[in-house]
Amino acid sequence: MKIAFVGKGGSGKTTLSSLFVASLADAGAPVLAIDADINQHLAVALGATEEEALAWPTLGDNMALIKDYLRGDNPRIADAASMIKTTPPGRGSRLVRPFEDNPVFDSCFRQLGGVRLGVTGQFDEDDLGVKCYHSKVGAAELLLNHLVDVEGEYVVMDMTAGADAFASGLFTRFDVTFLVCEPTVRSVGVYRQYADYARDFGVRLVVVGNKVTDAEDVEFLQEQVGGALLGWLSASGHVRAAERGRARPITELEPRNLATLRSMRAAVDAEQRDWARYQRQAVEFHLRNARAWAGADLASQVDPEFVLGPGLSV
Repeated sequence: MKIAFVGKGGSGKTTLSSLFVASLADAGAPVLAIDADINQHLAVALGATEEEALAWPTLGDNMALIKDYLRGDNPRIADAASMIKTTPPGRGSRLVRPFEDNPVFDSCFRQLGGVRLGVTGQFDEDDLGVKCYHSKVGAAELLLNHLVDVEGEYVVMDMTAGADAFASGLFTRFDVTFLVCEPTVRSVGVYRQYADYARDFGVRLVVVGNKVTDAEDVEFLQEQVGGALLGWLSASGHVRAAERGRARPITELEPRNLATLRSMRAAVDAEQRDWARYQRQAVEFHLRNARAWAGADLASQVDPEFVLGPGLSV
């Protein structure tokens, strides 16, 4: 299952994604996590020190390696440099499994608390005024387009805040998208915007309330988002301790909050991926990018007879 966490800036998106990832890892599930937020805090939220997080290798800095490896022997792609973030796989492309060893994972991912973690990378001084953040996130999107995960494997991405994911086809790469929503008008507004954009693409959007303090907060969320609300997290001493540098085992999270995490996993496990649609949407957004800015000739990268799926050799 591929899972995304989105929401308004400051809603607790990274906190909730780290709790969900930690709960999966504690249960023995194989988890690959990617921090694709412009504010890179997932490693620290999962227990790394600030120094370790700053030294983490990044996907953005290894884009050339990622392109070269994923291109493989695909005859439709002239060279790695001609690949863009939306380039879909085709016959001859290298497909990857989330927990295999290969040059991309060896260079870009590290183990942390039972989780295989990669980060897109922060803006640095050379990027300012020159690049948008999609130059970093594009590496993750390209990787997801070529990633074949199977039942029982979890790929979790902490996304950029707000509706920024809609600047590419990245929002279609997930089986479940959890939108973290505070009991506020502004946070609900982000949900409505996201739901409106995602409606025509079959995105499974699930709302999880956060920073809920009382019954009035719950009632507000229920009134505003209706059946999209799966559950909520209330004020947490466990989270506050982690934010002060005193991380605790996930099993010490408050029982009510642990129950919400279990409901989230149940919602994920109930989904089934339509691989044909997954490939079709990758192609659709690649063609949109080709027409809009990358050059119509990149449409030739599409292999019309190829469908990504677990039955293919990797």
